[in-house]
Amino acid sequence: MTTTESRTTAPEYEVGTLTDLTPGEGRTYTVGGRQIAVFLLDDGTVRALDAVCPHRGGPLADGQIDHDLVVCPLHQYAFRFDTGRCTTPGIDPVHTYAAHVRDGRIVVTVG
Repeated sequence: MTTTESRTTAPEYEVGTLTDLTPGEGRTYTVGGRQIAVFLLDDGTVRALDAVCPHRGGPLADGQIDHDLVVCPLHQYAFRFDTGRCTTPGIDPVHTYAAHVRDGRIVVTVG
């Protein structure tokens, strides 16, 4: 993993190659000291959010993807990729992170 940073932008981390991911599934990476789940969606975009469900610590990278959200495999709480909010009231949101692909490498921005 490599990182780049400038004075005006948040740190970017190259976490792996796009070929590390399978469409419709997630994978957990340690990024800037955090566990972050990165997902390759069927449309080819990548999304990133906290890897641990705030409810009971479920592994979100192992969850099912449904278009714009991921469902925790332990208790089926769903979290939106764009905001990190849970679709069930009373469950804390997760952090989301900017993610994209550059030259075949997955880049996650933390900050």
